[in-house]
Amino acid sequence: MTPDDLQSRILHRDGLMLVIDKPAGLPVHAGPGGGPNLEALFDGLRFGLPAPPALAHRLDRDTSGCLVLGRHRKALAKLGRLFQDGRIGKTYWAVLVGEPPEERGTIDRPLKKVSRKGGGWRMTVADDGQPSVTDYELLGRADGLSWVAFHPRTGRTHQIRVHAAHLGCPLLGDPQYAGDKARPGTPLHLHSRGIVVPLYPKRDPIAVTAPVPAHMRDALAACGFGGDA
Repeated sequence: MTPDDLQSRILHRDGLMLVIDKPAGLPVHAGPGGGPNLEALFDGLRFGLPAPPALAHRLDRDTSGCLVLGRHRKALAKLGRLFQDGRIGKTYWAVLVGEPPEERGTIDRPLKKVSRKGGGWRMTVADDGQPSVTDYELLGRADGLSWVAFHPRTGRTHQIRVHAAHLGCPLLGDPQYAGDKARPGTPLHLHSRGIVVPLYPKRDPIAVTAPVPAHMRDALAACGFGGDA
């Protein structure tokens, strides 16, 4: 990806923030080993300001969709408070293997990071974990798959992926939490579809929607999604 490519993925821009359509498969920042990442391209998103924007939150490498950037230090502080206070509305679309037990509900299960033998880590449901709450709504189904909208109230690492697996219907393409329902070679079907940010006290909240990524279109269409974006 080039800086021009990233500019073409801007969904919203104002004096305080940018919202970009993050592509799946590209980490937001460099890991210990370096490599391509979104932050390396942020210098091309200054638009006249003295410093590049910075991440207001995170999305996993394989998650696509709405990603919020603060354009300067005061903007980042304001966005950080909104995220911390749970005032930013987040909608994720996912395709699951199987379907949740109810058409709509709330998953209220604490999550904890645990180390794995041989290195690495994973998140797990644990009574001594951090409070983690996710609302969900079933939008469609077909051929053993389901299309679900998730609305996380908290922002734990891998929250939607672990909560979906806890219900017995892991995300399609999840290599870490799907267990015997994993489908090797299938990309993760998780998309940050929309975000609502009450950024300006005297204006309506800013609502941004990210188009459906190419790798999810067929599965969503099979489950009943009839849109073209």
